[in-house]
Amino acid sequence: MSLVPRLTTTASRISIARSSASSRLSSLSSQLSAPPQFQLRRAMASLPKTMKGVVIEKTGGTEVLQYKTDLPVPEPKEGEVLVKNEFIGVNYIDTYFRTGLYPAPSFPYILGREGSGTIAATGPNPPHSLAPGTRVAWMGASAYAEYTAVDAAFCIAIPDSISLRDAAAAILQGLTALTLIREAHYVSPGDWVLVHAAAGGVGLWLCQLLRAAGARTIATASTAEKRELARRHGAEVLLEYHGGEEPGAAEAFAKEVVRIADGKGVVAVFDGVGKATFDASLASLRSKGTMVSFGNASGPVPPVAIARLSPKNLRLMRPTLFSYLTTREEFEKYANELWDFMTKGKMDANVHDTYPLQDVARAHQDLEGRKTTGKLLLQP
Repeated sequence: MSLVPRLTTTASRISIARSSASSRLSSLSSQLSAPPQFQLRRAMASLPKTMKGVVIEKTGGTEVLQYKTDLPVPEPKEGEVLVKNEFIGVNYIDTYFRTGLYPAPSFPYILGREGSGTIAATGPNPPHSLAPGTRVAWMGASAYAEYTAVDAAFCIAIPDSISLRDAAAAILQGLTALTLIREAHYVSPGDWVLVHAAAGGVGLWLCQLLRAAGARTIATASTAEKRELARRHGAEVLLEYHGGEEPGAAEAFAKEVVRIADGKGVVAVFDGVGKATFDASLASLRSKGTMVSFGNASGPVPPVAIARLSPKNLRLMRPTLFSYLTTREEFEKYANELWDFMTKGKMDANVHDTYPLQDVARAHQDLEGRKTTGKLLLQP
């Protein structure tokens, strides 16, 4: 039998195999060099098309919070990364958007301003340091969901020494506290400072950071247990709230603060309570002191006559975190300083509880009912 046909057939098979391999290599090469949008489509194709999340379609009480399981997974645009959230932070500002104190940009609206997780995909031309698989913490919007498309400018890698849980608990409230004592009023060693709601999320961060800065902190909280918690986190003097609307209560409270603070008053007040504590806070300041009102837990502060600042040449501020973090460089500076405090100073992220995402109404009720200390987290 002639061997020629077999050799010819074998040669043909080898040629076909080579051609097929060459074709696959060519296809792979074209994919690797493909424009970012093509690569994004491939990344998104491997992700689910729907996700769990919480939306509001109108403002109101906790009854407007709608848990859904069929929300579309967002597609990151240029300058964004898609984060698969492992932990989601709950903050008072979420209740402000829910109730309408702060207007939502549109409806339906996904609440939430921070989270932590892993990058699942990136938009076109992502920063090289934010690749898929990177553990990150972020600030932005639409956090109450399994996936969030996040502005890469406010997304940062988490050091190996910090857990996703602690990073989610720290990123917004920790940075709020840090920028307050660095920017709103730069606190120096030995300064007397008053912190209201000291057992809350921002309050406990303030107690810890002020202790690290060498300040002397007078702290208020609503119960003996909460005041003890503030003490363990760095507060030197603990006081009850001044009594709200009771006649003369604000003046009596301020008189006690002034007595404690060397008979002069405090150099700064960090007040996240708002309406109920404003008058007492202002009266507690020493000459050229700073009143920093950064929250509305008891309601917004009514209009203030600017002439009230004149007798002691006081400063009045209503800062917001994002106005201190207007560039990527500012965000990295403070985020990395916060990670450093957490790693070297062994600061406690103070997670009060972690709620399943579908229990978001209970989380809001606990927060507004002053049933919590520290940070509340949601988990999809």
